[in-house]
Amino acid sequence: MASILSALLCLGLSLDQRTRVQAGSLLKPTLWAEPASVMSWGSPVTIWCQWTGEAKEFCFHKEGSILLWGRVKPLDPMDKGMFRITSLTQHGAGIYDCHYLSPDGWSERSDPLELVVMTGAYSKPSLSALPSPVVPSGGKVTLQCGSGQRFDRFILTKEGDHRVSWTLDSQPQPNGQSQALFPVGPVSPIHRWRFRCYGSYRNSPQVWSYPSDALELLIPGESGKPSLLSQQGPIVFSEQRLTLQCRSDVGYDRFALHKEGEPDLSQSLVLQPQDGLSQVHFPLGTVSSSHGGRYRCYGGYNLSSEWSAPSDPLDILVAGHLPDRPSLSVQPGPRVASGDNVTLLCQSQSPRDTFLLSKEGAAVPPLCLRSKHRAQQSQAEFSMSPVTSAHGGIYRCYSSNSTSPFLLSLPSEPLELLISGLEWKLIILMGISVTLVLLLSLLPFLLLRHQCQSKGRTSDAVMKDPQPGDSVELDPQQNRQDEDPQGVTYAQVNLSRPRPRQGMATPPSSISGGLLDKKGRQAEEDRQMDSQAVTYAQLNHLTLRQKTCASPSSLSEEPPDEPSVYAVLSVY
Repeated sequence: MASILSALLCLGLSLDQRTRVQAGSLLKPTLWAEPASVMSWGSPVTIWCQWTGEAKEFCFHKEGSILLWGRVKPLDPMDKGMFRITSLTQHGAGIYDCHYLSPDGWSERSDPLELVVMTGAYSKPSLSALPSPVVPSGGKVTLQCGSGQRFDRFILTKEGDHRVSWTLDSQPQPNGQSQALFPVGPVSPIHRWRFRCYGSYRNSPQVWSYPSDALELLIPGESGKPSLLSQQGPIVFSEQRLTLQCRSDVGYDRFALHKEGEPDLSQSLVLQPQDGLSQVHFPLGTVSSSHGGRYRCYGGYNLSSEWSAPSDPLDILVAGHLPDRPSLSVQPGPRVASGDNVTLLCQSQSPRDTFLLSKEGAAVPPLCLRSKHRAQQSQAEFSMSPVTSAHGGIYRCYSSNSTSPFLLSLPSEPLELLISGLEWKLIILMGISVTLVLLLSLLPFLLLRHQCQSKGRTSDAVMKDPQPGDSVELDPQQNRQDEDPQGVTYAQVNLSRPRPRQGMATPPSSISGGLLDKKGRQAEEDRQMDSQAVTYAQLNHLTLRQKTCASPSSLSEEPPDEPSVYAVLSVY
């Protein structure tokens, strides 16, 4: 009863004074709520009314309710009054204002304060940015707040400024959901653009749902871009655990990860930079088809709205979502020399418009080519010209379609490409060259030997050399190296035959002139010349063997000029 009388008295006094005080002659007070104007169901909240001059008392009013008028004395020595609600529910939520009584009369009412209570009885909506939460400085974006619950309206708030909010009626969708589209911008990096949205009904406009997850707009700057990589590589498979790592040599406090085409960001804090390197891991869970796409990351600071330049894009490709397994072959073969031209051919029996070639362990993204249709199959030729040792390794190829470029087929069987260095190619060529030179140098001697053997057989009936009882010896006075500065080696071969004893037949040489005709004499001369050539070849071969087996001490000396070997044949 006392509270009702106080409210009536406050209302009556204010009406009476306002008739005698010109509107605007007294400054209106300031009204706010602590700890916030949007509170959870059942939370305590205090409403404060203050002005800078002397006030005898303050009156609080809730729109649409006379019972919540409150008349309070100022807190001495402070010049403000308060109105406390111990447990906020839908009955305490509403729009409030206040005014004060000064020696000159009652003031104007303060600006209205909307006190909101959130209830878990409503499902929280979702908030996303269209087309992307990454917005260039000066750009605009549309924030979409939606819910499967048929709210009558949606409210958008900006973090750090709860006094500013935007309310729109919902737009029912064919799928049964409701949503509202809030245009935002132009944006600038000097402010932090972080938002939440709520849903409510017309019959209780100050009862809201719990807020959506926060959505922060990212305005890229020009500071050092971080690097982004996948611990599993650019091609991943189902059932793998996918983790992306963003790192930088700049000491950022936080990183944001964005997938192209997605309406939100993934953010994470950096606990403590190590060795001047800041980095963070983004665990994305078990791989599925939804993980395929293009990613970038950004670095930022806790106390600033500024973000870095974007990292280079990272494409995550999910293999195994197309049923075919292409084949991979190589021309001219899997073993090639450095500098050669190589072509890897990827083929599939299924209609595919794109092929990808990956190298095991390579940090670079796979090569990609549009397919060509030949002989009722799709194929692509990956040319490498010229190859180096860096091209060696194990390769696999995949097929895909441009309609879903981040979803791949099963991999082909692995193909290992072996690259031999240029030095091996030179060694092989040198070996072949040396072999050819040796063969060409031996060819005349082989021909002479063959000719000698042939002529020896044809003239055996005419002359045999040496005859039984003959002896072949080297002259001991000539079988030494001469003092010739050119290093010429001379050898004299003496063909001696014992003198015939009495009673023996006349030696064949004494009657050969009478028995041989002109043709016979010519054959004998040819045989003697062949015998000289064979002797020269045998001596020369012996000299070469001696050079091959030279002592280690002689290897350090400067080699002499090539020696020559001469054979002087003397017939006795």
